[in-house]
Amino acid sequence: MTRFTIEAFTLLGLGLSIIGLRIYARSEARTFRHLELDDYFMVVAAFLYSTETALAYTVGAYWNGLANNGMSSHERETLDQESLEYSLRVNGSKTQIAGWVVYVTLLWILKASMCYFFMRLTEGLPVYRLRVYIAYILISTTWVVVILSILLGCQPFHKNWQINPDPGNHCQPAVSKINLFVTVILNGLTDIYLLSIPVLIFSLARLPILKKLGLIALLSGGVFVMAAGILRCVLILSNPLKGAEQAGYWAVRETFVAVVTTNLPIVFPFIRSKLKGDSNYNEGPSKPCKPNTNSPLPNSSRWQV
Repeated sequence: MTRFTIEAFTLLGLGLSIIGLRIYARSEARTFRHLELDDYFMVVAAFLYSTETALAYTVGAYWNGLANNGMSSHERETLDQESLEYSLRVNGSKTQIAGWVVYVTLLWILKASMCYFFMRLTEGLPVYRLRVYIAYILISTTWVVVILSILLGCQPFHKNWQINPDPGNHCQPAVSKINLFVTVILNGLTDIYLLSIPVLIFSLARLPILKKLGLIALLSGGVFVMAAGILRCVLILSNPLKGAEQAGYWAVRETFVAVVTTNLPIVFPFIRSKLKGDSNYNEGPSKPCKPNTNSPLPNSSRWQV
């Protein structure tokens, strides 16, 4: 068992445990029959995260980390189509395409879950809700753009696993600059916009400064996801020979960070309440709240985290 296999499935176990804890915390507060859309998004995310980890494992365990990249022209010309290596590279490239689709869909599902969380957070605050509606549109359109760039960036489609002649970087899914740059840029833009929602809400709230900073930090996990995505991009581009393996490794790590940070606003208040010995879990900012009759801004009585 390789070091990556141990790491990947350990992260998967931790990630699924965090999602399970979130669902348990929400069901304790509201019962299973009253779970919200963001909770169901996390159930879908659990399935996608498991699939992504399995695909990343397959790249290394079954295809030896090979794809149609990292080959010289001579190597391409002399590689026998009946050889084991040829088969490994073709199957590895196909797995990379599947991995990209699952990876992107998982990240955007997590964004949608956080967006719906903000929808509940801003109930009764129409000024802030408009920003959430814009976020929905931004998330939907950017997901379509990224998926289309992955599926249509190389035409005809079968060139994504072509060995000879060299199909070009845009048809090498493990290290495709189109896939990398489109995903990193749109992932970063959507995360920055989502980050702006809690920053605006709590920067104007009537709360102690330390509590403001704590709430903003709790809801700003997208910063770490952006950093992980940029690091993944740099590492793949700097080492194209190992790009197939690096893509799988860092996709799993990045999505683990995304899973943790997306669930943290729900899980943290739950754990804190249990450590304090509170018998009833208060959902904190995920709990729908009435509008303040004196101000459109949240006050300290409405935010419990």
